[in-house]
Amino acid sequence: MIDELIEQRLLQPIVALLRQGVTPEKIALTAALGVTIGVFPALGWTTILCTIAALALRLNLPAMQLVNYAMYPVQFILLLPFYRLGEKLFRAPHLPISPAQILAMAKNNLQATVAFLWSTTWHAVVVWAALAPIATAIIYFLLTPLLRRVLGRQTQTAEAE
Repeated sequence: MIDELIEQRLLQPIVALLRQGVTPEKIALTAALGVTIGVFPALGWTTILCTIAALALRLNLPAMQLVNYAMYPVQFILLLPFYRLGEKLFRAPHLPISPAQILAMAKNNLQATVAFLWSTTWHAVVVWAALAPIATAIIYFLLTPLLRRVLGRQTQTAEAE
Protein backbone atom coordinates (compact mmCIF):
# COMPACT_ATOMS: atom_id res chain seq x y z
CA MET A 1 0.00 0.00 0.00
CA ILE A 2 2.76 2.47 0.91
CA ASP A 3 4.72 1.39 -2.18
CA GLU A 4 1.69 2.13 -4.35
CA LEU A 5 1.22 5.51 -2.70
CA ILE A 6 4.88 6.45 -3.25
CA GLU A 7 4.71 5.22 -6.84
CA GLN A 8 1.49 7.07 -7.61
CA ARG A 9 2.03 10.30 -5.66
CA LEU A 10 5.78 10.78 -5.99
CA LEU A 11 7.48 8.74 -8.70
CA GLN A 12 4.89 9.06 -11.46
CA PRO A 13 4.76 12.88 -11.24
CA ILE A 14 8.57 13.04 -11.33
CA VAL A 15 8.72 10.79 -14.40
CA ALA A 16 5.99 12.90 -16.01
CA LEU A 17 8.04 16.06 -15.43
CA LEU A 18 11.11 14.40 -16.93
CA ARG A 19 9.07 13.37 -19.99
CA GLN A 20 7.88 16.97 -20.38
CA GLY A 21 11.47 18.11 -20.63
CA VAL A 22 12.05 19.43 -17.13
CA THR A 23 15.70 18.84 -16.37
CA PRO A 24 16.82 16.55 -13.55
CA GLU A 25 18.64 19.53 -12.05
CA LYS A 26 15.44 21.62 -11.90
CA ILE A 27 13.48 18.75 -10.37
CA ALA A 28 16.24 18.11 -7.83
CA LEU A 29 16.35 21.79 -6.88
CA THR A 30 12.57 21.92 -6.63
CA ALA A 31 12.51 18.89 -4.35
CA ALA A 32 15.48 20.04 -2.25
CA LEU A 33 13.95 23.45 -1.65
CA GLY A 34 10.52 21.93 -1.03
CA VAL A 35 12.02 19.72 1.68
CA THR A 36 14.08 22.40 3.39
CA ILE A 37 11.47 25.12 3.20
CA GLY A 38 8.85 22.54 4.17
CA VAL A 39 10.48 22.12 7.59
CA PHE A 40 10.68 25.88 8.29
CA PRO A 41 10.09 26.11 12.05
CA ALA A 42 7.23 28.60 11.95
CA LEU A 43 3.85 27.05 11.23
CA GLY A 44 1.83 28.61 8.44
CA TRP A 45 4.69 30.10 6.41
CA THR A 46 5.91 27.26 4.20
CA THR A 47 3.33 27.67 1.43
CA ILE A 48 4.19 31.34 1.00
CA LEU A 49 7.94 30.71 1.17
CA CYS A 50 7.78 27.86 -1.35
CA THR A 51 5.71 30.00 -3.70
CA ILE A 52 8.23 32.83 -3.52
CA ALA A 53 11.16 30.45 -4.09
CA ALA A 54 9.47 28.68 -7.00
CA LEU A 55 8.53 31.91 -8.75
CA ALA A 56 11.90 33.57 -8.13
CA LEU A 57 13.86 30.57 -9.40
CA ARG A 58 11.36 29.60 -12.14
CA LEU A 59 10.78 26.17 -10.64
CA ASN A 60 7.69 24.01 -10.89
CA LEU A 61 5.35 25.50 -8.27
CA PRO A 62 2.90 22.55 -8.03
CA ALA A 63 5.81 20.11 -7.59
CA MET A 64 7.39 22.26 -4.91
CA GLN A 65 4.09 22.61 -3.05
CA LEU A 66 3.56 18.84 -3.27
CA VAL A 67 6.92 18.25 -1.59
CA ASN A 68 6.19 21.03 0.90
CA TYR A 69 2.85 19.49 1.91
CA ALA A 70 4.42 16.06 2.19
CA MET A 71 6.89 17.56 4.68
CA TYR A 72 4.21 18.83 7.08
CA PRO A 73 4.51 15.88 9.50
CA VAL A 74 8.29 16.23 9.44
CA GLN A 75 7.99 19.98 10.05
CA PHE A 76 5.90 19.31 13.11
CA ILE A 77 8.33 16.65 14.37
CA LEU A 78 11.30 18.99 13.90
CA LEU A 79 9.74 21.97 15.70
CA LEU A 80 11.07 20.97 19.11
CA PRO A 81 14.59 20.13 17.91
CA PHE A 82 14.76 23.53 16.20
CA TYR A 83 13.39 25.19 19.36
CA ARG A 84 15.96 23.40 21.53
CA LEU A 85 18.86 24.26 19.23
CA GLY A 86 17.69 27.88 19.19
CA GLU A 87 17.60 27.89 22.98
CA LYS A 88 21.18 26.61 23.08
CA LEU A 89 22.43 29.00 20.42
CA PHE A 90 20.92 32.06 22.09
CA ARG A 91 21.32 30.75 25.65
CA ALA A 92 17.61 31.28 26.14
CA PRO A 93 15.68 29.64 28.96
CA HIS A 94 14.26 26.19 28.23
CA LEU A 95 10.61 26.34 27.20
CA PRO A 96 8.90 23.23 28.59
CA ILE A 97 6.37 22.59 25.84
CA SER A 98 5.40 19.64 23.68
CA PRO A 99 4.18 19.59 20.06
CA ALA A 100 0.74 18.52 21.30
CA GLN A 101 0.63 21.56 23.58
CA ILE A 102 1.66 23.85 20.74
CA LEU A 103 -1.08 22.45 18.52
CA ALA A 104 -3.69 22.73 21.27
CA MET A 105 -2.64 26.31 22.00
CA ALA A 106 -2.76 27.23 18.31
CA LYS A 107 -6.23 25.74 17.90
CA ASN A 108 -7.46 27.59 20.99
CA ASN A 109 -5.91 31.01 20.34
CA LEU A 110 -3.50 31.38 17.43
CA GLN A 111 -2.62 35.01 18.16
CA ALA A 112 -1.71 34.25 21.79
CA THR A 113 0.32 31.21 20.67
CA VAL A 114 2.30 33.31 18.19
CA ALA A 115 2.98 35.92 20.88
CA PHE A 116 3.99 33.26 23.41
CA LEU A 117 6.36 31.48 21.01
CA TRP A 118 7.68 34.61 19.27
CA SER A 119 11.28 34.63 20.54
CA THR A 120 11.51 30.83 20.60
CA THR A 121 10.38 30.71 16.98
CA TRP A 122 12.83 33.37 15.87
CA HIS A 123 15.66 31.51 17.55
CA ALA A 124 14.57 28.36 15.72
CA VAL A 125 14.37 30.23 12.40
CA VAL A 126 17.98 31.38 12.81
CA VAL A 127 19.05 27.76 13.36
CA TRP A 128 17.00 26.67 10.34
CA ALA A 129 18.56 29.45 8.22
CA ALA A 130 22.02 28.19 9.13
CA LEU A 131 21.19 24.54 8.35
CA ALA A 132 18.86 24.93 5.35
CA PRO A 133 21.50 25.78 2.72
CA ILE A 134 23.58 22.78 3.76
CA ALA A 135 20.56 20.45 3.72
CA THR A 136 19.41 21.85 0.36
CA ALA A 137 22.84 21.25 -1.17
CA ILE A 138 23.06 17.70 0.17
CA ILE A 139 19.56 16.80 -1.08
CA TYR A 140 20.22 18.43 -4.45
CA PHE A 141 23.53 16.64 -5.00
CA LEU A 142 22.01 13.30 -3.97
CA LEU A 143 18.90 13.65 -6.15
CA THR A 144 20.50 15.00 -9.32
CA PRO A 145 22.41 11.84 -10.37
CA LEU A 146 19.45 9.68 -9.35
CA LEU A 147 17.10 11.71 -11.55
CA ARG A 148 19.60 11.63 -14.42
CA ARG A 149 19.54 7.83 -14.21
CA VAL A 150 15.73 7.83 -14.22
CA LEU A 151 15.75 10.11 -17.27
CA GLY A 152 18.25 7.80 -18.98
CA ARG A 153 16.06 4.78 -18.33
CA GLN A 154 12.98 6.61 -19.58
CA THR A 155 14.85 7.59 -22.74
CA GLN A 156 16.00 3.99 -23.30
CA THR A 157 12.46 2.70 -22.73
CA ALA A 158 11.02 5.25 -25.18
CA GLU A 159 13.64 4.36 -27.81
CA ALA A 160 12.92 0.64 -27.41
CA GLU A 161 9.21 1.17 -28.03
